[in-house]
Amino acid sequence: MAEPDPDTISSGAGQRLGAPETLGISTLDPGHRPPAMPPGRHVTVRVRMLDDTEELFDISQKASGKVLFDLVCSHMNLIEGDYFGLEFQNQQKMMVWLDHIKPIIKQLRRPKHTILRFSVKFFPPDHAQLLEELTRYLFALQIKQDLFCGRLTCNDTSAALMVSYIIQSEIGDFEESQCRSHLLNNNYIPDQMPLIDKIMEFHSKNIGQTPAESDCHLLEVARRLEMYGIRLHPAKDREGTKLSLTVAHTGVLVFQGHTKINAFNWSKVRKLSFKRKRFLIKLRPDLNSSYQDTLEFLMPSRDCCKVFWKICVEYHAFFRLFEEPKPKPKPVLFSRGSSFRFSGRTQKQVIEYVKESEFKKIPFERKHSRVQYSSRVQHNSRLSPLPSPSHREVPTDSGAPGDRIDSPRRHWKESVLVSAEDPAASRARMSPSHQRNGHEERTGSVSRTEETRSPTRQTHPEHLNTGVVSNSPHLSASSGHSHGMVNGQKLLDLCSHSPDGRLPSPLTSPLLNDACSVRTDDEDEVRRKRFPTDRAYFIAKELLTTERTYVKDLEVVTVSFQSAVGQDEATPDSLKDAIFSTFEPLHKFHTGFLREVEQRLALWEGRSNAHIKGDYQRIGDVLLKNLQGLKPLTANLSKQSEILLELEKACKASRRLEGLCRDFELQKVCYIPLNVFILRPLHRLIHYKQILERLCKHYPATHVDFRDCRAALADVSEVVDQLQGSLIKMENLQKLLELKKDLIGVDNLVVPGREFIRLGCLSKLSGKGLQQRMFFLFDDVILYTSRGMTATNQFKVHGQLPLHGMTIRESEDEWGVPHAFTLVGQRQSVVVAASSLVEMDKWMEDVKMAIEMAKTSNGPSSELLTSSLTDNKEPSPVSENKTPLVGPPSGQGPVPLSVICWYRVQSLSFSESCRSLENQLSGNLLRKFKNSNGWQKLWVVFTNFSLFFYKSHQDDYPLASLPLLGYSVTVPSESENIHKDYVFKLHFKSHVYYFRSESEYTFERWMEVIRSATVPSSRARGLNGKETHA
Repeated sequence: MAEPDPDTISSGAGQRLGAPETLGISTLDPGHRPPAMPPGRHVTVRVRMLDDTEELFDISQKASGKVLFDLVCSHMNLIEGDYFGLEFQNQQKMMVWLDHIKPIIKQLRRPKHTILRFSVKFFPPDHAQLLEELTRYLFALQIKQDLFCGRLTCNDTSAALMVSYIIQSEIGDFEESQCRSHLLNNNYIPDQMPLIDKIMEFHSKNIGQTPAESDCHLLEVARRLEMYGIRLHPAKDREGTKLSLTVAHTGVLVFQGHTKINAFNWSKVRKLSFKRKRFLIKLRPDLNSSYQDTLEFLMPSRDCCKVFWKICVEYHAFFRLFEEPKPKPKPVLFSRGSSFRFSGRTQKQVIEYVKESEFKKIPFERKHSRVQYSSRVQHNSRLSPLPSPSHREVPTDSGAPGDRIDSPRRHWKESVLVSAEDPAASRARMSPSHQRNGHEERTGSVSRTEETRSPTRQTHPEHLNTGVVSNSPHLSASSGHSHGMVNGQKLLDLCSHSPDGRLPSPLTSPLLNDACSVRTDDEDEVRRKRFPTDRAYFIAKELLTTERTYVKDLEVVTVSFQSAVGQDEATPDSLKDAIFSTFEPLHKFHTGFLREVEQRLALWEGRSNAHIKGDYQRIGDVLLKNLQGLKPLTANLSKQSEILLELEKACKASRRLEGLCRDFELQKVCYIPLNVFILRPLHRLIHYKQILERLCKHYPATHVDFRDCRAALADVSEVVDQLQGSLIKMENLQKLLELKKDLIGVDNLVVPGREFIRLGCLSKLSGKGLQQRMFFLFDDVILYTSRGMTATNQFKVHGQLPLHGMTIRESEDEWGVPHAFTLVGQRQSVVVAASSLVEMDKWMEDVKMAIEMAKTSNGPSSELLTSSLTDNKEPSPVSENKTPLVGPPSGQGPVPLSVICWYRVQSLSFSESCRSLENQLSGNLLRKFKNSNGWQKLWVVFTNFSLFFYKSHQDDYPLASLPLLGYSVTVPSESENIHKDYVFKLHFKSHVYYFRSESEYTFERWMEVIRSATVPSSRARGLNGKETHA
């Protein structure tokens, strides 16, 4: 093949678009031409552009990678080419970047059969650093690809918003029929159909935006997402925990599933290296850090290590250095280590070069764009200029070797719930094959090389995927919450098909996924340590584990809340004094108490005295001393309701404070509602009483520890009895405040005298048939609501039924609807159906009780409950100033119980809610999926009807959670082949989890507290603290 003239190559593109000859080569200084092509045999290299067109370049085999890259940039007239690179699949089936220094022949073994992909290599933190419109357009194309293949995960709100900007740049201003037709014929995200209406709603608000403006909005939304620019590299830590490493402009990041669990900033990293399969991060000395000097991660192979090390070196040089590093001098005799170095401009040099040089704005074509603007030549064609002698467009051969690598397809993180899901979800693979009309053919393949997800989103209640906080069950590390998340602990994250072909539950998380589970030996705990066998030891250990969780909960208020809200000038001084004067002394006291309990348990379980009953094998003396010291601090706990009301009053008076509190509840550390943290000291006193009752029941009267335990029980019982009445009122107040946030269109819900009784899902019979509605029962009124297409998890009120004068009757035979009953009010009658006979009995019993209470009560007037039930217009998820709406990261923020009841079609009474908060339990458990082999050790906290999962008790926030409403807890059968002791099973529909405890006592306790959340309560508790009905 004849060697092409480089001048001809360069001028071909320039003459067609009116560009100067020297433009378009980002890695060369002004006035320089591309390097001359080295002599030798030429090969044809195929490059796939970001708009999915393919170009052929003739190049010498001896030419370096930089020569080819410069030709590609010159072909596109790209000035800021340093942000991009060429990647390809090497012989080890790994995606690697083309080295600019090495010759092509040493990198591409079969150039004719290899497709190089022109992609974004370095993702800057702010798109404003991209100075050229063409560069921003290429970044927008990269975001479009990442969305399509599921690499850029986010909640539905953010996904719909980004798609609206993409189609705004492609088809222009909103026109309903055109927009709907375009979305039906073109897929931008996995399983796009359920989001079409939301995408169209956002698109209608983009009127007047040019394609360039849409690109900027798209990049602004994308850059705020946790997975923006993230390319995961599988690894394990020293304990064998499956993790992923990645690199960003800030440094090296560590992910577990799709939840970021650690970050090592460049300023803290002293050296990055690898030795065989071990990747090493050497940190700078830090007296305040708990990390070791050198961190070690095990990667699948040495090649994987080297590939990741190279990209780390390049990221560090590009974002941190002022200029390109100088090459090392060649050693005289022996070479040691790698000679690899970053080649090209740093980001600082690129920005300065573009600012200092005056370039003529070069028109370029936007593929698929129908928008006509005078500044562009629009032929609905490709991104690059027309073919020149050295490169010509070729049709895409989807079946050719080296074609587009299968991309991970992840189920989209909804912003609603953080939870745990079946590991089978991680095994579905989808291999997209692009067609020219924008459609995709989906074929499933099974692979174990990388974690992927099914692209199908399911919005049915039992198959939601959270992430991190919206209509789905998976976490999304994640995570939006009721205010636009889920996810996430992003609850929200990713899901796929379960073994029986059905989609997983709405509540799943990356941590609880088989693809990122941590394996432990079956006998690991038993072999490592011999615990005492006395039941009293395990009761004392429960005191230790729950005290650790309680101290962490106090830190949420004293540390996290104070730093996020308490120090702001919008917070009234009276509120600061009321909260921190109560919680600071409690935190200080319980930190010392925890230290004493840890020391006593360490002595109790020591090998030297494990078989001898001595002075250290007791806990009553520690409890008695500390509970007597705690008495003065409990004097003000009866005023906790005043703190709740003052916080609510302050939020009403200051929108800034209200926003600060709302943002705080979206943080991962706030894993339950803020008001529940405020009531934690009262609940803890009940825990102490329960633990002491079990100790006194266990000990004989002659035991050395019995007298101290009985004395401590008498002290704490006295305090609990004094606070019991006010505790129930405070729990009712906390519940009303929580429900106020969940409802749209309600005024004066929180008024003196109103009692919450039950909430749950019922089907309301109307002219359209049975429609799912969420009902809220109070002692004076019933509200029925629905959950609309809003950016939050709130419920929209449709109507109210005053209880005064109401009657209730069964009406299954009358309407032919199973489990139906009729609520007959003075002005309106409503026919509803429960999901089961048990649910119907619970509702009818509670409604009858509430009607009787309304007859004798002078409670609040229900007429003042709602301001306007006829105005059910849903608030727009986008503000009037068209500021891009980005859902918070998946997995953050507590998921409202009302939302869980909606998706699980369950109901929840006030007494059940109180019982769940008072029956808290913490400790280590081993968890196993139905189809997995090993066990994963987790620190688990039970509270508020959910299990929260941590890697260890020292973690500040949970990695995932599993709401238990609707689940059943049993013991595995023989056919399940779980040949271990102390194992219990949680299952909901097709979702099954096994948990192992360390002893018979802990097994009984976990079964007891979980049943309190999964087995309906047979009695309801009124505000007088007595059982109101049997």
